Amino acid sequence: MGISALTPPPRSDEIRETLLEFPDNRLLIDLCGEFDRNLAQIEHAMGVHILRRGNHLAVVGPAEARGQVAALLQTLYGRLETGRGIDAGEIDAALRLAATGPEAPASLDEQLEMFASGRIEIRTRKKQVEPRTEAQKAYVKNLFQNELAFGIGPAGTGKTYLAVAVGVTMLIGGHVDRMILSRPAVEAGERLGFLPGDMKEKVDPYMQPLYDALNDFLPAKQVLKLIEDKRIEIAPLAFMRGRTLANAFCVLDEAQNATTMQMKMFLTRLGEGSRMVITGDRTQVDLPRGVNSGLSDAERILDGVKGISFNYFTAKDVVRHPLVARIIAAYDRDDGATG
Repeated sequence: MGISALTPPPRSDEIRETLLEFPDNRLLIDLCGEFDRNLAQIEHAMGVHILRRGNHLAVVGPAEARGQVAALLQTLYGRLETGRGIDAGEIDAALRLAATGPEAPASLDEQLEMFASGRIEIRTRKKQVEPRTEAQKAYVKNLFQNELAFGIGPAGTGKTYLAVAVGVTMLIGGHVDRMILSRPAVEAGERLGFLPGDMKEKVDPYMQPLYDALNDFLPAKQVLKLIEDKRIEIAPLAFMRGRTLANAFCVLDEAQNATTMQMKMFLTRLGEGSRMVITGDRTQVDLPRGVNSGLSDAERILDGVKGISFNYFTAKDVVRHPLVARIIAAYDRDDGATG
């Protein structure tokens, strides 16, 4: 039975396919990834099907999702055109920025603007770092704009990593003369004396995460040279007493393990031309029972003080293995139920 002249044509909203053209086949191969794994990652996250047809990609699925995926693919392709690569982490970043929901910005274009233009990016000697979530984007902006910034949230959200990246950028750009990275050595406590070696050898294991971040941004030989020249210092919080930290980019990591007096001591070290970043996780306090966390007290006391910013992260901002975010969310639910 044929279709009569009275049969209405298909409505435009019934068309469930969006066709995209990518002129450079080599870049299209990189966009798709080995065995199309990049496309599979996007399909799984967005609930669509992506079909390859020569130098075209067809996105099949609900209209709203098709529009989001089309914008996302074009953004990633634009990134490849500028000579920057993409991997699973970069795709995850684009997916996070493209996500809609009550906490998302007004439009997809606004969400992807940073990712496409690269305006919010941190250039170091070894790599270029870009925020992967809206919370990270706001955090990085505040690191550049404020002399004192707090980053508070669970492990794996990039608080320390991004702070060190910004510090390296300012150091190699000549905006500061040195970097000072510090942590409370709470876990050491009385056990420090039982570790072999001098004080540096005793303390270094607790500073290792800071060394790891530095080595991700600078060649190993340059890190050693900068440390030797005292342009980068990595030391326990207790070593900061009595100093004035001028023309320096200072990072206090694991600040939830600083006491109120230690926190005040560190914050008042801020000298002319310096910036400070305080990072911590209020759920991982290792202080003795009954001792207040200096991070919590600083939040309360410094709230509303001009020139100080507070940025907060949640499990949604975790950029480690996806399972880490689910683990943190599960513990948060349990704390809420038992609290």
